[in-house]
Amino acid sequence: MAEITVGSSLGNALTELLEAEDIVPGEQPSYALCKSIFLAHPLGAKLAELPIIMAQCQKREISIPDSPEDDVRERFVQQWEEDGFDEVIFNVKSLSRVYGIASVALVSEKLPPSEPLDFDKIADLPIAFSVFDPLNTAGSLVLNQNPNAIDFMKVTTIAVSGQIYHRSRAVTVMNERPIYIAYTTSAFGFVGRSVYQRILFPLKSFVQSMITDDLVTKKAGVFIFKLSVAGAIIDNIMQGMAALKRWFLKVSTNGNVISIGTEEEVETLNMQNIDKAMTTARQNVLENIASGAAMPAILLKEETFAEGFGEGTEDAKQVARWVDRMRVEMLPLYVYFNKICMHRAWNRQFYEIIQKKYPAWADVSYEEAFYRWSVSFKAIWPNLLTEPDSEKVKSADVKLKAIIATIEVLMPALDPENKAIIIQWLQDNINDDKYMFQNPLSFDFDKLREYVPPQPLEEPKEPRPFAAEDSADRHRRALDRYSDAAAELVEMLEKRERPRLAPPKPGNGSRSRVPS
Repeated sequence: MAEITVGSSLGNALTELLEAEDIVPGEQPSYALCKSIFLAHPLGAKLAELPIIMAQCQKREISIPDSPEDDVRERFVQQWEEDGFDEVIFNVKSLSRVYGIASVALVSEKLPPSEPLDFDKIADLPIAFSVFDPLNTAGSLVLNQNPNAIDFMKVTTIAVSGQIYHRSRAVTVMNERPIYIAYTTSAFGFVGRSVYQRILFPLKSFVQSMITDDLVTKKAGVFIFKLSVAGAIIDNIMQGMAALKRWFLKVSTNGNVISIGTEEEVETLNMQNIDKAMTTARQNVLENIASGAAMPAILLKEETFAEGFGEGTEDAKQVARWVDRMRVEMLPLYVYFNKICMHRAWNRQFYEIIQKKYPAWADVSYEEAFYRWSVSFKAIWPNLLTEPDSEKVKSADVKLKAIIATIEVLMPALDPENKAIIIQWLQDNINDDKYMFQNPLSFDFDKLREYVPPQPLEEPKEPRPFAAEDSADRHRRALDRYSDAAAELVEMLEKRERPRLAPPKPGNGSRSRVPS
């Protein structure tokens, strides 16, 4: 068996455990072994923490529609960051992956752990959160194996060093679900199991690959000096000459010149035959570890994606589905801490500020307002597969056209009350689209319900064809000419004037006659 010397005590413990001959496929890791892997193995922390890191890489999109949303949401986010809930969730979830189970409890010097938690009082109390591993809660999280019991394989309460914590004070998280009469050594109970349990043997193989890398690195700089044999008997002089030649070869660098015999040769170790075997074995070990840990191998091997998350390739989709599943497993922790953060953020002092700033909430009691805010509270994880800007614009355009079409169809048939409701729906949808509309839209719905639009005096008539319009114009112009002629004739009759005749042209001896 290969030997390796590591300076730190953790490295020595890891080497002794993972190179032990009794570690075979299917072997369960103990509590101490899980801790050593997490602290010293190159992949130990990544297997436990990488899923939570990727799940928390984006901020949740928080909305509280039935409230002064901007102020209430901002106060909640501020309190969430002040109390460090993300870090607490990260710690307890990663520990549950290391050992198979972990717990977190709310502690305060003024609140005994065994008493129920009064959420109305935690706003003004100094509190902290303690994360417990299975050794801290040993004996209290074995879980009942009686199938007829009401607490069959369920966590009821935890106890740390004899101190019992009320159910409202603590949350317990398992990595995978418990199996009936399947004892987990690392967690001291019939609970979930460590992420290292199925991959203990590949983790040992990975350490062996590290030893191989170390040996290859050491031997890659070895030179082989083939010296010619002087004779059957080599005296001290020949041995000294050979040693001098080796020394010259050892100390020579770029720019130096050394001379060797015509029958002598200098080479390096030929490792081209082990290069492919080393690479293939290491890749197989990483893929076995990723398969046993139920995580995409591309993350464990730290390979780059062929395309980014925004392109939606198959490897990116697989990683996105894996991250979404991890977020579902973390949901109980977020639900618990959401409730605590609400009571600490939306306290009575904050509500007094809201009442002064928004007169509509002046007559609403604190209890009713808190209930309405908490019920309408929504926290949604954004999609890990982010769309490019061009696709976002297309999607927003389709949604906006659908909203406008709905308004155009329904508005003519609605009464003023329902018109105000549908316009409010329009306003909410437009304000939700932060990508296209940066400034919010706001209507006065009380005035809108009382508004009656003015009615037109008469319904518009259908326009006549162009040919009919041309014919009517011609008739109108002819009628105008006839009217002018008739008016002139009437004027002449009234003045009794006769039309003057032109005198005849003289000629042929005829006399001209003048009318009498």
